Amino acid sequence: MAIVQFEHRPGILDLGWGHPRPSLLPVAEWAAAGSEALQAYGWQALTYGHSAGPAPLVDWLAAHVGDASPEQTFVTAGASHGLALVTPLLARPGDVVLVDSPTYHLAFPILRDAGVTLGPAPADEHGVLPAEVAKIPAAFLYLVPTFGNPTGRSLPLDRRRELVELGLPIVEDDTYRELFYGDAPPPALWRLGHNVVRLGSFAKTVAPGLRLGWINAAPSLITRLTRLGYVHSGGGVNHSVAMTMARFGASGAYAKHLGVVRERYREQRDALTIGPAPDGGWFTWLRLPSGVEASTLLPVAERHGVSFVPGSAFYVNGDNGHDHVRLSFSHLSPEELTEAARRLNAAISSVVGH
Repeated sequence: MAIVQFEHRPGILDLGWGHPRPSLLPVAEWAAAGSEALQAYGWQALTYGHSAGPAPLVDWLAAHVGDASPEQTFVTAGASHGLALVTPLLARPGDVVLVDSPTYHLAFPILRDAGVTLGPAPADEHGVLPAEVAKIPAAFLYLVPTFGNPTGRSLPLDRRRELVELGLPIVEDDTYRELFYGDAPPPALWRLGHNVVRLGSFAKTVAPGLRLGWINAAPSLITRLTRLGYVHSGGGVNHSVAMTMARFGASGAYAKHLGVVRERYREQRDALTIGPAPDGGWFTWLRLPSGVEASTLLPVAERHGVSFVPGSAFYVNGDNGHDHVRLSFSHLSPEELTEAARRLNAAISSVVGH
Protein backbone atom coordinates (compact mmCIF):
# COMPACT_ATOMS: atom_id res chain seq x y z
CA MET A 1 0.00 0.00 0.00
CA ALA A 2 1.14 3.54 -0.78
CA ILE A 3 1.95 6.05 1.95
CA VAL A 4 1.80 9.38 0.09
CA GLN A 5 -0.34 10.89 -2.66
CA PHE A 6 2.54 11.72 -5.00
CA GLU A 7 3.21 9.07 -7.64
CA HIS A 8 6.72 9.18 -9.06
CA ARG A 9 7.12 8.07 -12.66
CA PRO A 10 10.68 7.07 -13.51
CA GLY A 11 12.23 9.34 -16.12
CA ILE A 12 9.58 12.08 -15.74
CA LEU A 13 10.26 15.47 -14.16
CA ASP A 14 6.66 16.22 -13.24
CA LEU A 15 5.69 19.89 -13.02
CA GLY A 16 2.08 18.97 -12.42
CA TRP A 17 2.22 18.33 -8.68
CA GLY A 18 1.49 21.25 -6.34
CA HIS A 19 3.30 19.56 -3.48
CA PRO A 20 6.06 20.84 -1.20
CA ARG A 21 9.65 19.89 -1.80
CA PRO A 22 10.20 16.99 0.63
CA SER A 23 13.45 18.37 2.02
CA LEU A 24 11.63 21.56 3.09
CA LEU A 25 9.20 19.79 5.41
CA PRO A 26 10.18 20.62 9.03
CA VAL A 27 10.36 17.09 10.41
CA ALA A 28 12.68 17.71 13.37
CA GLU A 29 11.15 21.08 14.26
CA TRP A 30 7.65 19.62 14.21
CA ALA A 31 8.70 16.73 16.43
CA ALA A 32 10.11 19.22 18.94
CA ALA A 33 6.90 21.27 18.87
CA GLY A 34 4.85 18.13 19.48
CA SER A 35 6.95 17.23 22.49
CA GLU A 36 6.68 20.78 23.84
CA ALA A 37 2.89 20.74 23.42
CA LEU A 38 2.55 17.50 25.35
CA GLN A 39 4.80 18.78 28.12
CA ALA A 40 2.96 22.10 28.34
CA TYR A 41 -0.63 20.86 28.06
CA GLY A 42 -0.48 17.22 29.08
CA TRP A 43 -3.77 15.38 28.70
CA GLN A 44 -5.46 18.51 27.33
CA ALA A 45 -3.52 18.04 24.09
CA LEU A 46 -5.06 14.60 23.57
CA THR A 47 -8.69 14.93 24.62
CA TYR A 48 -11.74 16.35 22.81
CA GLY A 49 -10.98 19.92 21.79
CA HIS A 50 -12.94 23.16 22.03
CA SER A 51 -15.44 23.32 19.16
CA ALA A 52 -13.99 26.37 17.37
CA GLY A 53 -10.40 25.28 17.98
CA PRO A 54 -8.09 25.33 21.01
CA ALA A 55 -7.43 28.74 22.52
CA PRO A 56 -3.62 28.54 22.20
CA LEU A 57 -3.86 28.23 18.40
CA VAL A 58 -6.87 30.51 17.93
CA ASP A 59 -5.23 33.27 19.96
CA TRP A 60 -1.90 32.87 18.15
CA LEU A 61 -3.68 32.91 14.78
CA ALA A 62 -5.58 36.08 15.66
CA ALA A 63 -2.35 37.82 16.60
CA HIS A 64 -0.46 36.41 13.61
CA VAL A 65 -2.92 37.27 10.83
CA GLY A 66 -3.63 40.58 12.52
CA ASP A 67 -7.04 41.21 11.00
CA ALA A 68 -9.35 38.68 12.66
CA SER A 69 -10.42 38.14 16.25
CA PRO A 70 -10.72 34.79 18.03
CA GLU A 71 -14.50 35.13 17.68
CA GLN A 72 -14.01 35.27 13.91
CA THR A 73 -11.88 32.12 13.76
CA PHE A 74 -12.70 28.43 13.34
CA VAL A 75 -9.96 25.78 13.06
CA THR A 76 -10.35 23.32 10.18
CA ALA A 77 -8.62 20.32 8.67
CA GLY A 78 -7.28 22.54 5.88
CA ALA A 79 -8.63 24.92 3.24
CA SER A 80 -10.45 22.18 1.33
CA HIS A 81 -12.21 21.13 4.51
CA GLY A 82 -13.09 24.76 5.15
CA LEU A 83 -14.64 25.06 1.70
CA ALA A 84 -16.63 21.87 2.26
CA LEU A 85 -17.90 23.24 5.59
CA VAL A 86 -18.98 26.69 4.47
CA THR A 87 -20.52 25.79 1.11
CA PRO A 88 -23.75 24.22 2.48
CA LEU A 89 -24.04 27.11 4.96
CA LEU A 90 -23.91 29.69 2.17
CA ALA A 91 -25.73 27.87 -0.62
CA ARG A 92 -28.51 25.36 -1.16
CA PRO A 93 -28.53 22.48 -3.63
CA GLY A 94 -29.20 23.86 -7.09
CA ASP A 95 -27.90 27.35 -6.29
CA VAL A 96 -25.33 28.89 -8.61
CA VAL A 97 -21.83 29.36 -7.23
CA LEU A 98 -19.46 31.41 -9.34
CA VAL A 99 -15.82 30.40 -9.63
CA ASP A 100 -12.90 32.36 -11.03
CA SER A 101 -11.78 31.54 -14.57
CA PRO A 102 -9.31 29.88 -14.25
CA THR A 103 -9.11 28.71 -10.65
CA TYR A 104 -8.09 25.84 -8.38
CA HIS A 105 -9.52 22.81 -10.18
CA LEU A 106 -9.88 20.56 -7.13
CA ALA A 107 -12.35 23.03 -5.64
CA PHE A 108 -14.87 22.00 -8.30
CA PRO A 109 -15.70 18.55 -6.87
CA ILE A 110 -15.77 19.97 -3.33
CA LEU A 111 -18.38 22.51 -4.36
CA ARG A 112 -20.36 20.00 -6.42
CA ASP A 113 -20.51 17.67 -3.42
CA ALA A 114 -22.90 20.25 -1.90
CA GLY A 115 -25.21 19.97 -4.92
CA VAL A 116 -24.57 23.47 -6.25
CA THR A 117 -24.32 24.47 -9.91
CA LEU A 118 -20.97 25.96 -10.88
CA GLY A 119 -20.73 28.95 -13.19
CA PRO A 120 -17.63 30.66 -14.57
CA ALA A 121 -17.13 34.19 -13.31
CA PRO A 122 -16.36 36.63 -16.13
CA ALA A 123 -12.65 37.39 -16.11
CA ASP A 124 -9.77 38.69 -18.19
CA GLU A 125 -6.01 38.23 -17.93
CA HIS A 126 -5.98 40.24 -14.68
CA GLY A 127 -8.73 38.27 -12.93
CA VAL A 128 -12.46 38.51 -12.29
CA LEU A 129 -14.42 41.46 -13.66
CA PRO A 130 -16.55 42.87 -10.82
CA ALA A 131 -19.02 44.74 -13.05
CA GLU A 132 -19.72 41.57 -15.02
CA VAL A 133 -19.95 39.43 -11.89
CA ALA A 134 -22.63 41.81 -10.56
CA LYS A 135 -24.92 40.84 -13.46
CA ILE A 136 -25.06 37.14 -12.50
CA PRO A 137 -27.28 35.96 -9.61
CA ALA A 138 -25.27 33.65 -7.40
CA ALA A 139 -25.10 32.33 -3.84
CA PHE A 140 -21.42 33.28 -3.60
CA LEU A 141 -18.16 33.63 -5.51
CA TYR A 142 -15.14 31.40 -4.89
CA LEU A 143 -11.66 32.57 -5.89
CA VAL A 144 -7.96 32.45 -5.01
CA PRO A 145 -7.14 36.15 -5.41
CA THR A 146 -3.58 36.17 -4.07
CA PHE A 147 -0.82 34.27 -5.92
CA GLY A 148 -3.65 32.18 -7.36
CA ASN A 149 -3.64 28.60 -8.46
CA PRO A 150 -3.05 28.13 -11.42
CA THR A 151 -1.92 31.56 -12.65
CA GLY A 152 0.27 32.83 -9.80
CA ARG A 153 -1.30 36.26 -10.29
CA SER A 154 -2.94 38.49 -7.68
CA LEU A 155 -6.18 40.36 -8.25
CA PRO A 156 -5.46 44.11 -8.58
CA LEU A 157 -6.37 46.27 -5.59
CA ASP A 158 -9.01 48.29 -7.43
CA ARG A 159 -10.83 45.12 -8.44
CA ARG A 160 -10.62 43.79 -4.90
CA ARG A 161 -12.39 46.88 -3.64
CA GLU A 162 -14.99 46.81 -6.41
CA LEU A 163 -15.64 43.13 -5.80
CA VAL A 164 -16.35 43.40 -2.08
CA GLU A 165 -18.50 46.48 -2.67
CA LEU A 166 -20.90 44.34 -4.73
CA GLY A 167 -22.19 42.79 -1.52
CA LEU A 168 -22.09 39.30 -3.02
CA PRO A 169 -20.84 36.73 -0.49
CA ILE A 170 -17.26 35.76 -1.33
CA VAL A 171 -15.24 32.75 -0.26
CA GLU A 172 -11.59 33.79 -0.43
CA ASP A 173 -9.07 30.95 -0.59
CA ASP A 174 -6.02 32.69 0.89
CA THR A 175 -3.76 29.65 0.98
CA TYR A 176 -0.67 31.22 -0.62
CA ARG A 177 -0.64 34.65 1.07
CA GLU A 178 2.50 34.13 3.14
CA LEU A 179 4.55 32.70 0.27
CA PHE A 180 5.63 35.98 -1.29
CA TYR A 181 9.03 36.52 -2.90
CA GLY A 182 9.18 40.29 -3.11
CA ASP A 183 6.89 42.96 -1.75
CA ALA A 184 4.06 41.92 0.58
CA PRO A 185 0.85 40.95 -1.24
CA PRO A 186 -2.20 43.21 -1.57
CA PRO A 187 -4.70 43.19 1.32
CA ALA A 188 -6.98 40.21 1.66
CA LEU A 189 -10.56 40.59 0.47
CA TRP A 190 -11.44 39.66 4.06
CA ARG A 191 -9.79 42.86 5.24
CA LEU A 192 -11.77 44.98 2.76
CA GLY A 193 -15.36 43.87 3.33
CA HIS A 194 -17.84 42.19 5.69
CA ASN A 195 -19.23 39.86 3.02
CA VAL A 196 -16.08 37.69 2.86
CA VAL A 197 -15.29 34.27 4.32
CA ARG A 198 -11.55 33.59 4.29
CA LEU A 199 -9.96 30.15 4.12
CA GLY A 200 -6.44 29.77 5.49
CA SER A 201 -4.12 26.78 5.57
CA PHE A 202 -0.76 25.58 6.88
CA ALA A 203 -0.44 23.11 3.98
CA LYS A 204 1.92 25.27 1.96
CA THR A 205 3.76 27.12 4.73
CA VAL A 206 4.34 24.14 7.06
CA ALA A 207 3.16 20.76 5.71
CA PRO A 208 0.04 19.40 3.96
CA GLY A 209 0.12 16.28 6.09
CA LEU A 210 -1.00 18.35 9.08
CA ARG A 211 -4.43 18.76 7.46
CA LEU A 212 -4.77 21.99 9.41
CA GLY A 213 -6.19 25.38 8.51
CA TRP A 214 -8.80 27.89 9.56
CA ILE A 215 -11.83 29.91 8.56
CA ASN A 216 -12.25 33.62 9.24
CA ALA A 217 -15.88 34.72 9.13
CA ALA A 218 -18.48 36.73 10.95
CA PRO A 219 -19.07 35.46 14.52
CA SER A 220 -22.58 34.35 13.53
CA LEU A 221 -21.17 31.99 10.88
CA ILE A 222 -18.49 30.75 13.28
CA THR A 223 -21.26 29.88 15.74
CA ARG A 224 -23.09 27.91 13.04
CA LEU A 225 -19.90 25.99 12.33
CA THR A 226 -19.46 25.09 16.00
CA ARG A 227 -23.00 23.70 16.07
CA LEU A 228 -22.54 21.30 13.18
CA GLY A 229 -23.41 17.80 14.25
CA TYR A 230 -20.03 16.19 13.81
CA VAL A 231 -18.28 19.07 15.61
CA HIS A 232 -20.69 18.77 18.52
CA SER A 233 -20.05 15.01 18.56
CA GLY A 234 -16.26 15.03 18.29
CA GLY A 235 -15.16 18.44 19.49
CA GLY A 236 -12.70 20.72 17.74
CA VAL A 237 -11.21 19.59 14.45
CA ASN A 238 -7.73 18.02 14.47
CA HIS A 239 -7.19 19.07 18.07
CA SER A 240 -3.80 17.49 18.85
CA VAL A 241 -2.21 18.80 15.65
CA ALA A 242 -3.70 22.21 16.39
CA MET A 243 -2.07 22.19 19.82
CA THR A 244 1.28 21.31 18.27
CA MET A 245 0.86 24.11 15.73
CA ALA A 246 0.20 26.52 18.59
CA ARG A 247 3.62 25.68 20.06
CA PHE A 248 5.27 25.74 16.64
CA GLY A 249 3.91 29.25 16.12
CA ALA A 250 4.41 30.71 19.59
CA SER A 251 7.99 29.40 19.92
CA GLY A 252 9.17 31.31 16.86
CA ALA A 253 9.80 28.10 14.91
CA TYR A 254 7.08 28.97 12.40
CA ALA A 255 8.56 32.38 11.58
CA LYS A 256 12.03 30.88 11.17
CA HIS A 257 10.73 28.07 8.96
CA LEU A 258 8.67 30.48 6.84
CA GLY A 259 11.75 32.58 6.18
CA VAL A 260 13.61 29.50 4.95
CA VAL A 261 10.87 28.22 2.65
CA ARG A 262 10.31 31.65 1.12
CA GLU A 263 13.96 31.80 0.13
CA ARG A 264 14.05 28.23 -1.17
CA TYR A 265 10.84 28.57 -3.20
CA ARG A 266 12.13 31.85 -4.63
CA GLU A 267 15.23 29.99 -5.80
CA GLN A 268 13.08 27.24 -7.29
CA ARG A 269 10.85 29.77 -9.06
CA ASP A 270 13.93 31.37 -10.59
CA ALA A 271 15.29 27.98 -11.68
CA LEU A 272 12.17 27.25 -13.75
CA THR A 273 13.30 29.40 -16.64
CA ILE A 274 10.11 29.07 -18.69
CA GLY A 275 6.95 31.08 -18.23
CA PRO A 276 6.36 34.24 -16.18
CA ALA A 277 7.88 34.47 -12.69
CA PRO A 278 5.06 35.04 -10.18
CA ASP A 279 5.52 37.22 -7.11
CA GLY A 280 4.39 34.41 -4.84
CA GLY A 281 2.79 30.99 -4.55
CA TRP A 282 3.87 27.80 -6.27
CA PHE A 283 2.79 28.10 -9.90
CA THR A 284 3.46 29.73 -13.23
CA TRP A 285 0.91 29.94 -16.04
CA LEU A 286 2.58 29.39 -19.41
CA ARG A 287 0.95 30.53 -22.63
CA LEU A 288 1.85 28.18 -25.48
CA PRO A 289 2.89 29.34 -28.95
CA SER A 290 0.09 30.03 -31.40
CA GLY A 291 -1.40 26.82 -32.76
CA VAL A 292 -0.06 24.59 -29.97
CA GLU A 293 -2.64 23.02 -27.64
CA ALA A 294 -1.81 21.60 -24.22
CA SER A 295 -3.56 18.29 -24.92
CA THR A 296 -1.41 17.80 -28.02
CA LEU A 297 1.76 18.88 -26.27
CA LEU A 298 1.35 16.67 -23.18
CA PRO A 299 2.22 13.27 -24.70
CA VAL A 300 5.11 14.85 -26.59
CA ALA A 301 6.38 16.46 -23.40
CA GLU A 302 6.21 13.17 -21.53
CA ARG A 303 8.25 11.50 -24.26
CA HIS A 304 10.81 14.24 -23.56
CA GLY A 305 10.67 13.39 -19.83
CA VAL A 306 8.57 16.24 -18.44
CA SER A 307 4.90 16.68 -17.53
CA PHE A 308 2.39 19.38 -16.53
CA VAL A 309 -1.34 20.02 -16.06
CA PRO A 310 -3.21 21.30 -19.15
CA GLY A 311 -4.83 24.69 -18.66
CA SER A 312 -8.34 23.50 -19.50
CA ALA A 313 -8.44 21.60 -16.17
CA PHE A 314 -8.80 24.93 -14.35
CA TYR A 315 -11.96 26.09 -16.14
CA VAL A 316 -15.23 24.84 -14.75
CA ASN A 317 -16.51 23.66 -18.13
CA GLY A 318 -13.10 22.71 -19.54
CA ASP A 319 -13.87 24.88 -22.56
CA ASN A 320 -10.98 27.31 -22.25
CA GLY A 321 -7.30 27.32 -21.39
CA HIS A 322 -6.26 24.97 -24.18
CA ASP A 323 -3.39 27.33 -25.00
CA HIS A 324 -1.99 27.33 -21.45
CA VAL A 325 -0.30 24.90 -19.06
CA ARG A 326 0.21 25.12 -15.32
CA LEU A 327 3.73 24.49 -14.10
CA SER A 328 4.55 23.93 -10.43
CA PHE A 329 8.00 24.85 -9.13
CA SER A 330 7.34 23.69 -5.56
CA HIS A 331 8.22 20.00 -5.70
CA LEU A 332 11.52 19.74 -7.55
CA SER A 333 15.04 20.96 -6.80
CA PRO A 334 16.49 23.94 -8.70
CA GLU A 335 18.64 21.61 -10.77
CA GLU A 336 15.65 19.45 -11.69
CA LEU A 337 13.57 22.51 -12.53
CA THR A 338 16.23 23.86 -14.88
CA GLU A 339 16.36 20.50 -16.63
CA ALA A 340 12.54 20.30 -16.73
CA ALA A 341 12.42 23.71 -18.45
CA ARG A 342 14.98 22.51 -21.01
CA ARG A 343 12.93 19.40 -21.74
CA LEU A 344 9.69 21.34 -22.04
CA ASN A 345 11.26 23.87 -24.40
CA ALA A 346 12.49 20.99 -26.53
CA ALA A 347 9.03 19.43 -26.59
CA ILE A 348 7.40 22.73 -27.57
CA SER A 349 9.99 23.28 -30.29
CA SER A 350 9.34 19.83 -31.70
CA VAL A 351 5.59 20.48 -31.89
CA VAL A 352 6.05 23.93 -33.43
CA GLY A 353 8.53 22.45 -35.89
CA HIS A 354 5.93 19.95 -37.08
